[in-house]
Amino acid sequence: MNRRVVKDMLDVAGATMAEAAWAEEGLARIDAETFDIVLVDLRMPGTDGFETIRRIRGRGDCKATLPIIVVTADTALDLRERCLATGADDVLFKPVAMDALFDSIGRVLAGREGTVIG
Repeated sequence: MNRRVVKDMLDVAGATMAEAAWAEEGLARIDAETFDIVLVDLRMPGTDGFETIRRIRGRGDCKATLPIIVVTADTALDLRERCLATGADDVLFKPVAMDALFDSIGRVLAGREGTVIG
């Protein structure tokens, strides 16, 4: 349901979102396709979001630098710091507000100006 809400928000802005139901599917899509940014939930079937981020950051190609925003319902006090330490660029908490989503995307992409992605 949350993926659908985020997809609808991105559709309003004219952005295209590719979806993956679990981490392995998302990682396979990153292998095969080109993306500007990755949104990762921490709780997915199989591999969790932390391991997913580590696997993206551990790649041996330019996709290791893909901007990553965590989208989570987890509210642990140190969660933001743990996500950033793992390699995420930002963290959004559910329910995600449209302005928070676009602010986060803007900040993350602006912070990577000059970085070649893809």
